[in-house]
Amino acid sequence: MNLISAIDISKENSLEKLLFGLGIRHVGEKAAHILSEEFGTLEKIAMADADRLTSIHEIGDKVADSVISFFENEDVQEVIDKLKSYGVNMIYKGRIREELPTEGPFAGKTVVLTGKLSILTRNDAKEQIEAMGGKVSGSVSKKTDLLIAGEDAGSKLVKAQELGITVWNETELVDALGEKE
Repeated sequence: MNLISAIDISKENSLEKLLFGLGIRHVGEKAAHILSEEFGTLEKIAMADADRLTSIHEIGDKVADSVISFFENEDVQEVIDKLKSYGVNMIYKGRIREELPTEGPFAGKTVVLTGKLSILTRNDAKEQIEAMGGKVSGSVSKKTDLLIAGEDAGSKLVKAQELGITVWNETELVDALGEKE
């Protein structure tokens, strides 16, 4: 019964989980999320041409070619039709890019999280930063605007300091998010 219940619940997942789960070559979790956010439905992704796909900043030729080839396959179309008939959600449930805030402490900024966070989970911090218009990256570069340093922060903190990037501790992050400890 637990398995059946879990399957029923998974049918309602947002599009990016389905897209990632389809196993399209070169489409990992991040690309699946970007495509889902950009197009909103599986049908629109399947109909996109190479120019439209590569017009998305984070999507390159390899991903575009893989997506096009995948959806041109007749067997794939049959699988998608079966998934539809089983009631699997094919719509993105997250916030679309145009809805993201353009003002606030994270709007338009690239943020890196490093070290151990004790107040928030890393995933909660990431989701909240993104909901406030920020982009969370896994590595520090010249394009990084802000580093959030938890306990035992290491090489990312050193690199951020070398590049002159603003560094916050977790308390400053929580305050900016409006969270209560």
